[in-house]
Amino acid sequence: MNSRIGIPALVAVAVVALVLAGAVGVLSGGPGPAGSTREVIIYTSVDQVYSEPVLRAFEGKTGIRVRAVYDVEAAKTTGLVNRLLAEKGNPRADVFWNGEIARTLVLKDAGILAPYRSPAAAGIPELYRDPESHWTGFGGRCRVILVNTRFLSASQYPRSLFSLANSSIPPERIGLAYPLFGTTATQAAALYASLGPDKARSFYVELKGKGIRLVDGNSVVRDLVVAGDLWAGLTDSDDACGAVDGGAPVRVIIPDQGPGEAGTLVIPNSVALIAGAPHPQEGQLLIDYLLDPAVERELVLSGWFQLPLRPVDLPGSCLGGEVVRSMPVTFEEIARFQEQSARDLAQIFIR
Repeated sequence: MNSRIGIPALVAVAVVALVLAGAVGVLSGGPGPAGSTREVIIYTSVDQVYSEPVLRAFEGKTGIRVRAVYDVEAAKTTGLVNRLLAEKGNPRADVFWNGEIARTLVLKDAGILAPYRSPAAAGIPELYRDPESHWTGFGGRCRVILVNTRFLSASQYPRSLFSLANSSIPPERIGLAYPLFGTTATQAAALYASLGPDKARSFYVELKGKGIRLVDGNSVVRDLVVAGDLWAGLTDSDDACGAVDGGAPVRVIIPDQGPGEAGTLVIPNSVALIAGAPHPQEGQLLIDYLLDPAVERELVLSGWFQLPLRPVDLPGSCLGGEVVRSMPVTFEEIARFQEQSARDLAQIFIR
């Protein structure tokens, strides 16, 4: 996600911290006996400007001291995951709060995570919860189509991912990040899981044959649509909403949301308890706090993510607070197709 923070975002985060301090009612913890200090240790890949106010609010609500290890821009989530793997024999952290899901699955497979089913997760669809309770998703971003309203009328907006291959829009005016990296690659693996490898591969062969423009990343797609060099492009909701919030002549289309349509890829935040955590009770309380609907709502308002996973009244948000229909595949199924889809797409787009 884009970590550049403007003044409006900083103001929003400060307001969120004040709201969060009194918002949550699911917590049962509190300060320990006189003279004692309870604490919880969290590793988080979420930008500190967004995560720190939430954690400070938890401290104020419970009296439990939070010791946070934040990501660094150079390493991002990978650095924290490697640290957790290295500490498996002697865990230092209690909770892992990840801004995505793929590497959380890596930690589960490595035996780093402990099962915990939080009562605060009520209402979160099962698709975003590990069947064995090792992680829970909350809030996130999704794959969208960003269109330039100066060049396309409403009747010309592509409403489906699959309409891009037969759109009347000139192919050089449709953009896609190389589908070998990041969320574009994850979306490809999701299509392999939902459509089957043959149909998914045929879709990408069709895109290649149409001659759509390939660029170096989702933010590049956004910038080119804003500038009008592209009239439509696939990107992530955080990049797209940044353009909307900046006043650009663009509109965000959430694709494939009609009856019987495939849905789009939703990538949630995830939170998990660490196996052998030094402070498991406090870790559970922090997870309960993060999963509370009020906190999820405030994280949308702060700009960290765009999508709540439960119905929330967010009329002022970029996506209107609606619950987005996700592709009906599990993240474990997506992970199983990542190698195959990457191999096929390298042959299609690079060979």
